Amino acid sequence: MHNIKFIREHPEKFNDGMKKRGLDIKADYLLKIDESIRLTKHKLQEVQHKKNSIAQAIAEAKQQNSNLSVENLLREGEEIKKVIHELEKKLLEIEQKLYTYLTTLPNLPEDQVPLGCSENDNIEVMRHGNIVDFGFTPKQHFEIGERLKQLDFETAAKMSGSRFYIATKSIAKLARAVANLMLDVHITERGYTEISVPLLVRDSAMFGTGQLPKFAHDSFTVNNGEYRLIPTSEIALLNTVADSILPEDQLPLRLTAYTPCFRSEAGSAGKDTRGMIRLHQFYKVELVHICTPEQVAYEYEYMITSAEQILQRLELPYRKILLCSQDMGFNAQITYDLEVWLPGQKKYREISSCSNCGEFQAQRLKARFKCTNDGSNKFLHMTNGSALAIERTVAAILENYQQSDGSVIVPKALIQYMNGQESIVRIVWEIEKN
Repeated sequence: MHNIKFIREHPEKFNDGMKKRGLDIKADYLLKIDESIRLTKHKLQEVQHKKNSIAQAIAEAKQQNSNLSVENLLREGEEIKKVIHELEKKLLEIEQKLYTYLTTLPNLPEDQVPLGCSENDNIEVMRHGNIVDFGFTPKQHFEIGERLKQLDFETAAKMSGSRFYIATKSIAKLARAVANLMLDVHITERGYTEISVPLLVRDSAMFGTGQLPKFAHDSFTVNNGEYRLIPTSEIALLNTVADSILPEDQLPLRLTAYTPCFRSEAGSAGKDTRGMIRLHQFYKVELVHICTPEQVAYEYEYMITSAEQILQRLELPYRKILLCSQDMGFNAQITYDLEVWLPGQKKYREISSCSNCGEFQAQRLKARFKCTNDGSNKFLHMTNGSALAIERTVAAILENYQQSDGSVIVPKALIQYMNGQESIVRIVWEIEKN
């Protein structure tokens, strides 16, 4: 959410940011609405003061038994009430108009964010790891899983429709192992606090983190709209500090959660209709940092490094991408994506998106901290990122560790989580014949 005070003080920076976002909205327009609010409030105060004066004059006239004066003053008072009602109605309308703009316009990009309108304008920052030369044509993960008889998309579609899957045997075990590795690294080695959060939230929680109203069509509703299924645990994690004032010495907070996530994938018809890349229900380990403005640059890099460490432990080739101004999410000031190499698709695909949102979400959540130096209350800064998306990680393992005989080698970092299992092979259950 934007702060009108910031727009008053930095109109050119606001204009430049909206232009980079591809929006034709100027600070002057918002400031005119803001000025109209202040003028209406001033006029309302004057009229309310006049109303109070009339009430005092009526009391004095009654003491003097001046019926004529009382009648005249009462008539004047009724007219004043009508004026107050109209001014209050007008004030509510223009305040709502400004509030709508402040809550539906995206965050301002940081200076280093490249200007661009699509993923084609994103900038590759670095690559890590070696792409395997298989010596055969690598298959896509869904082909591998189906040949192993451990991924079943057909049965899932019969019960739930498209964009669902069933994993069995070693691939189901692999997904659990991946999640356990991620949580162990983040909690034990990187110092994150694990939180188990609700999967159902109210609209107010979604609004507070910026998913509403803009992305209402991307979420699933429950119980006639009373709840929404979370599209990411970021929503619940950030709402743990809503309407709070935290002591500065408690910061930063580094939080993680492992949850299922639910997305309607509105607008993605025809994209990734096969496999585990784009699903209505998927699992994710999420990272959230809550900190002061002075801490946020370090915390943002710390979070990205945490996500990268998982890919490095799994020895998966990946690259780091700086998103351009119009490919970033609504809440973000800056976003780096981590894209893992999928040899079956012969391309890099997003496996983590890490964003620094500044105080944009904290303003909506009314989440602040008390500054140790001067005792003032300031808005918290917030970052979020996937570390990582479970199904996409499983897909990357299946494709990067596939063998010519159709089996899949288990990455070294996961063997202990797989109870010593070193490969995934097709298991054929046969009925013993007498």
